[in-house]
Amino acid sequence: MNDENQVPLPELDPNGDVIPRSDEASLAPDSDDASRNASDLEAVFDVPVQVSAVLGRAKMDIGDLLKLGPGAVLELDRKVGEAIDIYINNRLVARGEVVLVEEKLGVTMTEMIKAERS
Repeated sequence: MNDENQVPLPELDPNGDVIPRSDEASLAPDSDDASRNASDLEAVFDVPVQVSAVLGRAKMDIGDLLKLGPGAVLELDRKVGEAIDIYINNRLVARGEVVLVEEKLGVTMTEMIKAERS
């Protein structure tokens, strides 16, 4: 993937507000808009979204699929340590790594994918 499709994750202060990067200072909004934060999006906080973390993919014939049973190993198209894809509502939005959080699997986002508008 080329660098033009990558968007760095923003830094957050302890209140959860985005800390502008120095190269974004010229893009800062007017003082009237400076007080905007996550609370401006409160109207959409309860909108459900589907989040999927794809570890990898595999193609196989239906006959081979039906032969799978307990203990079968399905080889995926990813290597150990390679970033996984994170989809929101079936749209690729980020890449990340699998992590263990209190004996549960989780995903940490390492790279945001810039949306291509059509």
